[in-house]
Amino acid sequence: MLNLLAQDNPFGTINAPTSSLSNSSDAGQAIGKIIQYAIWILIVGAGIYALFNFIIAGYDFMSAGDDPKKVAGAWAKIWQTALGLAVAAGALVLAGIFGQLIFGNATYILNPSITPLQLQ
Repeated sequence: MLNLLAQDNPFGTINAPTSSLSNSSDAGQAIGKIIQYAIWILIVGAGIYALFNFIIAGYDFMSAGDDPKKVAGAWAKIWQTALGLAVAAGALVLAGIFGQLIFGNATYILNPSITPLQLQ
């Protein structure tokens, strides 16, 4: 028991983990990839949601019969879904335009790269 307490470091040494990005010039790509994947997941999610919304609106339209309120509700759902898709596509277009105007690269906002600081 006394030998255990007499040791300098009973836990040993812990080495820092190594990364494939740690010593390269691509060290800022990791957070950029996370942001890029989050943007694309949101866009794909919007597209899938719009697809299901179009299907449901079409079913509502077909089952409306001669009821003008149901037909108007189905048209409103179709219009709102189309507007939502236009907003999602417009966001991509605006990101490309602003990326080209501000950074000189149209994909800069959609494919971000954070350059690490060089400490001296």
